[in-house]
Amino acid sequence: MNEALPSNQGPTGKPEASPTEKKDAASQARSTGVVSIAILCSRVLGLIRDQLLNGFFGSAFTGIFTAAFRTPNMLRDLFAEGALSTAFVTTFSKKMKTEGDDAAWQLGRKMISLSMWFMSLVAIAGVALAPILFRILTPGLSEEAKVLGTWLAQIMYPFIALVSVTALVMGMLNAKKVFFIPAVASAFFNLGCIVGGVILAWIIDPGFRHGQVSERGLTGFAIGTLIGGVLQLAVQLPSLRRVGFRFRFDFGCKDPAVKEVLHLMWPSMLAASGTQISVLLNSIFASYTAGAESSLAWLANAQRLQQLPLGLFGVAVATVTLPMLSRLATEGITPAFRGALAKGLRLVLFLTLPCAVGLSLLAYEIISVIFEHGKFTAHDVANTAAPLQAYAFGLIFYSAIKVLQPAFYTINRRFIPMLISIGIIVLNLVLNSTTVFVLGWGHTALAWATALGLVINFLTLYLCMRKFAGGLETRSLSHALLRLGVAIAVMSGVCLAAKLTLMADWAHTGFLLRCALLGATISVAAAAYFAVTKMLKVEESGEFLSLLGRRFGKR
Repeated sequence: MNEALPSNQGPTGKPEASPTEKKDAASQARSTGVVSIAILCSRVLGLIRDQLLNGFFGSAFTGIFTAAFRTPNMLRDLFAEGALSTAFVTTFSKKMKTEGDDAAWQLGRKMISLSMWFMSLVAIAGVALAPILFRILTPGLSEEAKVLGTWLAQIMYPFIALVSVTALVMGMLNAKKVFFIPAVASAFFNLGCIVGGVILAWIIDPGFRHGQVSERGLTGFAIGTLIGGVLQLAVQLPSLRRVGFRFRFDFGCKDPAVKEVLHLMWPSMLAASGTQISVLLNSIFASYTAGAESSLAWLANAQRLQQLPLGLFGVAVATVTLPMLSRLATEGITPAFRGALAKGLRLVLFLTLPCAVGLSLLAYEIISVIFEHGKFTAHDVANTAAPLQAYAFGLIFYSAIKVLQPAFYTINRRFIPMLISIGIIVLNLVLNSTTVFVLGWGHTALAWATALGLVINFLTLYLCMRKFAGGLETRSLSHALLRLGVAIAVMSGVCLAAKLTLMADWAHTGFLLRCALLGATISVAAAAYFAVTKMLKVEESGEFLSLLGRRFGKR
């Protein structure tokens, strides 16, 4: 006679999720969809901004602009989507749950006041030290390029002060389960960059008005980044007021909660900086490659396309998952905590795997349609497509890191990601030095070194978290990956068939037909992927398609 199953187990013997866990999982998928849609707007506008820069100024001048914005943008990634945001959301969410909203708002006021004061000093120091910093970060460029890059960097350094406050505002809204406005706010940043940049370039550079642009027009786009930063912050303030926050200066830095944020923040910053410093190292070494200034643009354009699905899915899942993990961690590492983290990993893999494979297989065609305009030539396309394939491979692991890494701070294991990150930085330094100075390879090798670092970073983080959490539903993840592998194989077949037939004569195909062929290929490949995952009963597929149905009014 068969024994009765425990009350929390289903017919397969696998523990069934409680009603609360099911509600959290559904909420997680739903909120991820909302954030993804918002971030999509931002990433598309970001692509348009890069299209304009490359088309108007060519890859060499765009590379100088990219290098000038490298440090402010790196700090933006660390703060808006990294250390400050992670540490603050973790502490703010716990405080809100244990002590209530008033105590949490008080922490928010203190952190904003402290951040405004400190990051303003950092911005001033950046402006003053830009002549030295830019030369250190691009030692292989010509003297003319260094002078122009220094000037552009000095204009853009105040962006750092703006983004630090924006990160805290985003964190408070996310903790209050307001996800759409903070996510769509970055679209306003790109909108400010585009509109402000074009208008100011038209005013500053007379040649810009007649289609004969020069480096003077880049000044307009540099000022446009500051306009975008102001818009990104301003658009979130009404929502913050609606959830109950009222700002006043409060420099009570001795508050235990402030100290907790700072305690979490500095190891988190070092941990999150691993990939950012790797990108910074790529810029330094790329300036010594044959492409020099153009190599900077080629790598940046490839990374921009990696950032599209990364922000659309990886950051979106992490944004939704972190506040949930912070709340669950107040009760220790429970099955609910493990389930939420494992769910986040499965969801991000389900969404980013097809993106990574598609970007790799259709790299040349995608780059061609998006960037091959104006002064951006077919030569630039080929030199951008190669590193894109490396970044596409790294995308899968980068997205998973975005979900996994913040979880260490919710369980007070903040030094683990930091130590791993330091090791990855050393690895990338060794690989870059070897490939550029010893083997004489080009900029594509730098992208592959970054991708390898992401693989090792993720695997180490995963094994550590699996040990600390007592498991991460690895069997469930493995089964999901097997089913996803079948769907990826079908999707890859569609892409390769299209390349060999419909897109075989790509060089002699008109722009509109290129767009149509590429769009049709991507649509059919995506449909094939979702159809197979649905047929194989991948849980995340059902949730995602259900979410899309609700978005388009289907019940």
